[in-house]
Amino acid sequence: MPGQLPEQPKARTTEGVVQGRRGQGHAVFRGIPYARPPVGEFRFAAPAPPQRWEGTRRMTEFGPAMPLSLPVDTGLPQGTDWLTLNVGTPDPGAAGLPVLVWIPVGGYISALSSDPMYDPAALAGAGLVVVTINCRVGAEGFALLDDAPPNRGFLDQIAALEWVQRNIAAFGGDPDRITIAGQSAGAGSVAALLTMHPARGLFRRAIAHSVPGLYSTPALARQVTAAFADRLGAAAPTAAALRDIDPWHLAAELTSFNAGLHAHRESWGRLTETGTALCPVVDGEVLPETPWPALTGARVSGTELLVGHTRDEFRLFSVMSGRQGTFTEQDACAALELLAPQPDGAEAYRAAFPQAGPEELVEEVYSDALFRMPSQKLAEANAAAGGASYLFELRWTAPALGGALGACHSLDVPLAFGTLDSPIGAQLIGDEPPSEAVALSHEIKEAWIRFVTTGDAGWAAYRPDRRLTRVLDSESQTLPYPEQASRRIWEGCCPAPFDLP
Repeated sequence: MPGQLPEQPKARTTEGVVQGRRGQGHAVFRGIPYARPPVGEFRFAAPAPPQRWEGTRRMTEFGPAMPLSLPVDTGLPQGTDWLTLNVGTPDPGAAGLPVLVWIPVGGYISALSSDPMYDPAALAGAGLVVVTINCRVGAEGFALLDDAPPNRGFLDQIAALEWVQRNIAAFGGDPDRITIAGQSAGAGSVAALLTMHPARGLFRRAIAHSVPGLYSTPALARQVTAAFADRLGAAAPTAAALRDIDPWHLAAELTSFNAGLHAHRESWGRLTETGTALCPVVDGEVLPETPWPALTGARVSGTELLVGHTRDEFRLFSVMSGRQGTFTEQDACAALELLAPQPDGAEAYRAAFPQAGPEELVEEVYSDALFRMPSQKLAEANAAAGGASYLFELRWTAPALGGALGACHSLDVPLAFGTLDSPIGAQLIGDEPPSEAVALSHEIKEAWIRFVTTGDAGWAAYRPDRRLTRVLDSESQTLPYPEQASRRIWEGCCPAPFDLP
């Protein structure tokens, strides 16, 4: 029982014994290495197995964060032991508990498992073993280098899942009941792992919130990486040329590079609308293809999948950038030209939303192209591949800023983790969450727990003939998919990798 947990719980991993600490009703282990630090000879290489140790290692503090391409003060110690993970468990002495592995990747430029928004207390208190991982992002994880394996960030995630397979029983977890989960680029990671041969057998179920269709062709990735290497003054877009550049400098330069993407619109097309220059590459080896055609073409089997998006995905970005209320007809034309499905998607949007002004058109097409349609189509493709898909849309409006954020990107994460009082949770929901938020958080959290435990989210599975969707609101309902106008515009168009125009 949680009340009988020792003050200093221990677990024996294949690398050595770890000592954690007692949390609120669960045991916490932090900063456990699942691979060697990716520095020196291991920089830009595939993850190498962690070293073993003698005796007991105290694992009560988060490991250092990867250098992030975001202006974030992590408050974490400096260091290079970036490939670590954390475990929250109801009882390390238990057996057969369901496991949730959270991949906290944002925009493929951040991976911060220490974010209080991902505190496992509520989920662990309900009987789940919760693992949160760090992995390489930005140039370290996704620059396409001539002499290094592509998609190193995904290889890190696989290495973490292999560690979980080897060791999670020592923390009370069941290696046959592992659910991988993520939001935004973390959900893109989950979708990619569905298609990757080395990941098969490492998990049973998947949760994907706000799946981005953010993948590049090798041709585009090579050109973008070459331009970034040139900006750095590197002799070539190679690991050998970049290895001596300080990782923190590399991350800072990528921030500036991402901010200037619009200047490359004619050369790099749709990618410039994402704010993320270096993203996963459909390289044919590590990532053979994107998940949608892999699933619909029966080259990958379906699985039990909980997937969905928010209604107002793009609103967070327009509000936080100060652009809300400023979009012009020229902005709407550019967004429709670049992001709507071709050849007549722009006309289809204007016909489907005849009363929409520039602001609404920009929001609709960005929300659809970046998150809503990739999420809906993943549910559809997984069902076509024989899997059980449970689709949702979050429609509840965030109270912050007088409701200006709507049901925005990321609002679902603190609701699912039950971390309404975390910094981001408070920023979106307020310092004193209203009763509606508490009730909705309970509903989403219970859906996660039920799904991770049984494979059933608690509402009807999505099928192409009915397209039933759980619409999460102050009074949730199961309804036909609510974004039908957008779905019709995108019918027959799966998210294609970004390519050279």
